[in-house]
Amino acid sequence: MIRRNPSGDIPQVHADAFVDPTAILIGKVIIDENVFVGPYAVIRADETDENGEMQAIHISASSNIQDGVVIHSKSGAAVYIGRNVSIAHRAIVHGPALISDSVFIGFNSVIFNATIGEGSVIRHNSVLENIRIPDGFHIPSSSSLHSDSDLSKIPQVTANVADFSEDVVRTNNDLVQGYKKIQNEF
Repeated sequence: MIRRNPSGDIPQVHADAFVDPTAILIGKVIIDENVFVGPYAVIRADETDENGEMQAIHISASSNIQDGVVIHSKSGAAVYIGRNVSIAHRAIVHGPALISDSVFIGFNSVIFNATIGEGSVIRHNSVLENIRIPDGFHIPSSSSLHSDSDLSKIPQVTANVADFSEDVVRTNNDLVQGYKKIQNEF
């Protein structure tokens, strides 16, 4: 479902993207080509800053927003999600947030007021708040990081972790094409 926000903004969805009919997109949302937005995802850009302004939630090409993901932003702050990003089931990305290219965010993870560097992997059930993750970092499952100083205990991404993330992107890019072919059937 695509809805206008109180400021009058309507989501912009590229014709080559797939948004499941049960997903909800509200307001100043930009979805680029070959993006997959799964069932029951909610992407809501409707809050404004103290001046009545709002930045967009922008999801770049070939990224996938899986089932039950919530993306929102506080006080009109920007949320930018790069290319080839996977945000797995039931994760929450709450802006302000910058997710660089080729990032994997695992099931049930929570990202708030964070910048995540290119090629990083955030495993399942992790919480990242008020932090800047450098390129290529691997955050183990169930990590809870609340400042840049917490990074000293985090290992770099290994090749097998990166391979997993790339496979998830490939799989979901294939789903875009498959669902686009049958979208008029439901």
